[in-house]
Amino acid sequence: MGLGSDMYRQQILDHYKNPRNYGELEDPTFTHVGENPMCGDEIRMDVKLDTDEDGRERIERVAFSGDGCAISQASASMLSSDLTGKTVDELLEMDRDDVVDMLGVDISPMRIKCAVLAEKVAQDGAEIYRGKLEKNKTTTED
Repeated sequence: MGLGSDMYRQQILDHYKNPRNYGELEDPTFTHVGENPMCGDEIRMDVKLDTDEDGRERIERVAFSGDGCAISQASASMLSSDLTGKTVDELLEMDRDDVVDMLGVDISPMRIKCAVLAEKVAQDGAEIYRGKLEKNKTTTED
């Protein structure tokens, strides 16, 4: 392991111990909850949208709550900061690689569901908000 991966590990631990945007928003545009039953992770994402001058819905604020392993919580913390200012379309275009790049460490196949849970919850919440998905709790089982 190189020095770089140690730095990223420290960053993951920092986000786990001192999560950014932890809590709930007063008046979120949408809220969604998801879980990873394999690891016992559960995350709630609150997202507040605003419309920019071009009429696009942008993410104004994100908060998360819940609990779980260090990877799921650090991922939710990093994502909550990363999503601020993005459009809903940009959120929906994100994939697993975006989360792995954000975390900066190799994630084992067993832990990838922990890493992508927050992203999947935010994306499913946006799809439900847009009427493209039925409201069910997100799970990373499938």
